[in-house]
Amino acid sequence: MSVDKARHAVVLHYSEIGLKGKNRRLFEERLVKNLRLALRGLGHWRIERAYGRFVMHLPDPADWAPISARLRKVVGLANFALAETVPQTPEAIIEAACRQMARRQFASFAVYTRRVQKEFPLTSMELSSEAGRRIQEQSGARVDLDHADVTCFIEIFDRQAIVYTEKIPGLRGLPIGTGERALGLLSSGIDSPVACWKVMRRGVKMNFVHFHSMPYTSEASLNNTRRLVELLTPYQFTSKLYSVPFIEIQQQVMATARPEYGVVLYRRSMIRIAEKIARKLRANALVTGESIGQVASQTLSNIRAIADPATLPILRPLVGSAKEEIIAVAREIGSYEISTEPYEDCCSLFIPKHPVTRALPEIILDAEMKLDLEKLERQALEAAQVEQFRFP
Repeated sequence: MSVDKARHAVVLHYSEIGLKGKNRRLFEERLVKNLRLALRGLGHWRIERAYGRFVMHLPDPADWAPISARLRKVVGLANFALAETVPQTPEAIIEAACRQMARRQFASFAVYTRRVQKEFPLTSMELSSEAGRRIQEQSGARVDLDHADVTCFIEIFDRQAIVYTEKIPGLRGLPIGTGERALGLLSSGIDSPVACWKVMRRGVKMNFVHFHSMPYTSEASLNNTRRLVELLTPYQFTSKLYSVPFIEIQQQVMATARPEYGVVLYRRSMIRIAEKIARKLRANALVTGESIGQVASQTLSNIRAIADPATLPILRPLVGSAKEEIIAVAREIGSYEISTEPYEDCCSLFIPKHPVTRALPEIILDAEMKLDLEKLERQALEAAQVEQFRFP
């Protein structure tokens, strides 16, 4: 088969879906649906389900760059590659392997064959050895099975044989939409977008709520939060952001309650408001960016006090993470630059000099009895603004 007549395809391997039992088909179908959503506007692709993988035929390999960029954000893929498809004959496969390797620069190489189609005349080791011999004659490079500069992958399954040399890592996880829904309490800081992203990788469809203190603070926090939602939306294609005015609740708390309890009381109100939004969206959990001991409100005693009003589960995927680990993920997903831009969030506006680290339930309940929080929270919820985000 000449280079001009070579057929190109994208081979897509999934990860955890392969461990599913009777529900595996549902996860595969959701992943296919998400692949089509991710590639909207780039063409209409025929995606074939094969043994443990998908194959998407690509008429023109020049289209690969934008497709690759979109596939990097599809949750559920273990890896993917631009491949050449050839007839299931040893000679056609070996010629394709030589063509693929001729485009690469390397001093050492390996050939790895996976043969699902057992009727193929050669074993995996025999085909790898013969392809390796021909590549070595062509390139003069040495074989190194442990630390190769370039690996040539050969896969034989169903009625196809595919050959490729560059395997691009995917996000792994489970396809968005297989893990129900949750609502993320999203500030414009470093932690909460990372927490939401981690939950999204478990297949959960996220929507978001942000509490602001405008006009006592600038719009920077809300604008940064919008940018964070724009950053996260390509992973799940659509998002909603609820922006809730919080200043009146803060003012009432600061005027009535003990100052050191202010942040704990703020966050309890946020949980109550967020839960009402979550139930409206039929979400089954809240997500926060709390990490034990990172700030005064995140001691175990305060985490418990803040969560007490909730009836929905509160997911805290960063609870045991060090700040350096969280920052590393933020840099990886591109949120760090947004989160470190100057802003004032609502909790920093009236932060006490010495916040309580072990909030006592009786003091919290006494403070809330003196406040008309139910009315204030209802008014804040009624004044919330909703924004829709869509990708692409």
